[in-house]
Amino acid sequence: MEKGVPIRSLSRGLAVLQAINRGRSLSMMEIARSSDVPYPTACRIVQTLLHEGIIEREPSRKRYRPTALVQTLAHGFQGDAELVAAARPYIEALTRKVAWPVSLATHVGHSMVIRDSTHALTALTFNQYYPGYAMPVLESAAGLAYLSFIPAESRQLILATLKLLPQQTNMHVVDLFENGSLADDIVRDGYATRGFNRFTRNPGKTSSIAVPLLSGKDGVRGTLSLIFFSSSASMSMAVKQFANPLKECAAAIADSLR
Repeated sequence: MEKGVPIRSLSRGLAVLQAINRGRSLSMMEIARSSDVPYPTACRIVQTLLHEGIIEREPSRKRYRPTALVQTLAHGFQGDAELVAAARPYIEALTRKVAWPVSLATHVGHSMVIRDSTHALTALTFNQYYPGYAMPVLESAAGLAYLSFIPAESRQLILATLKLLPQQTNMHVVDLFENGSLADDIVRDGYATRGFNRFTRNPGKTSSIAVPLLSGKDGVRGTLSLIFFSSSASMSMAVKQFANPLKECAAAIADSLR
């Protein structure tokens, strides 16, 4: 991992573009709020993206959406096709069993990015989350599980990079990793939890349990997260009911990849 101070303006520009891409149609205020970028700065970034043709303003209202040019940003990406294909039948079966949606995610930069999910297979969801949706690594159960199961040296490199952007980083969670026993506790339990998720399209309405997808030769290939309504059960009840089926699903996927 390259060391150094990130270019703040570029980080903010990427945050704005990701917010618009996730939301698919957002007002300027929604863009600023979703990207956590000050409103005046978000306005300047939007004007730049409009100039470059990456986004466009809707003809009949003051909302902004991505254009087909946004797809050019992914031309060099080699996806996780093998992982997605292997996981799909297992996460579908788990959703049929427990009714709640399950997401497969992998680590990218300071995010966990959804590669596949079963939100479309169940009514027990507020929104459908498609491949490419990004979740903050320190704010999601998927990210906590990933960071806990990778080697300590790799975890420290990621945390060091995140600390370079303190305004966008949950420093309390960083401290729990660096000076507490968070990683050891998660490895001992075999899962991570996150209540009242803030990064979703309905903040605070859902909670998650996540487990790692472990591969002997590749380490942590990704994570599986089970998402449930926060009002439907306490975290302790959800863990008691869903943690083991989620672990079994992850183990079955890992076996199929060998």
